[in-house]
Amino acid sequence: MDVYEAIAARRDVRNEFTGNVVTDEQLRRILAAAHAAPSVGNTQPWNFVIVQDRDVLRRFADHVAQRREKFAESLPADRADTFKPINVQGIESSGTGVVVTYDRARGGRHILGRHTIDETGRLSVGLAIQNLWLAATAEGLGVGWVSFYTEPFLRELINIPDGIEVVAWLCLGPVSELQSVPDLERFGWRDRRSLDDVVHRESFGAR
Repeated sequence: MDVYEAIAARRDVRNEFTGNVVTDEQLRRILAAAHAAPSVGNTQPWNFVIVQDRDVLRRFADHVAQRREKFAESLPADRADTFKPINVQGIESSGTGVVVTYDRARGGRHILGRHTIDETGRLSVGLAIQNLWLAATAEGLGVGWVSFYTEPFLRELINIPDGIEVVAWLCLGPVSELQSVPDLERFGWRDRRSLDDVVHRESFGAR
């Protein structure tokens, strides 16, 4: 699978995890791909916490289910009906969680490239996540990004120290298939914009 095929095939997986656990060899290759991402000042400000303990996965899944319900309750009736069939988990069925963090202090006080735009540190972590996701897709695995959680709960659950920021919990595991159409489009939550809608030339708003 070349990079364009991986980009086209990549999905945010929820329902398609088989229940099998990714092998250590695959996990090592995927994390190596993530760690090869470019980073501001070559700081490599990420860490990857691998979570496969079934009790920890269950506790996190229960917490996420509660937060999902809170979100559902906040929606107007029509959006709540659209949201109802959309699964936002995959935590237990994937068998593996990869918690990606950001260490702002890594590299010291003088970070080449972060002096005027501090956000480049977190954006570097985003690049590592994208590398991980594309590598997993090329391996025939699925990834799902979980965002229905409170950071204090997750920090305590896996002992994240002060000064380290949580960026993502990623579900990772073998899948039965990758959907041809992303879930949020299939279920009618939101359609994808056309490329022409987001391309500007020379100045914003000029097509």
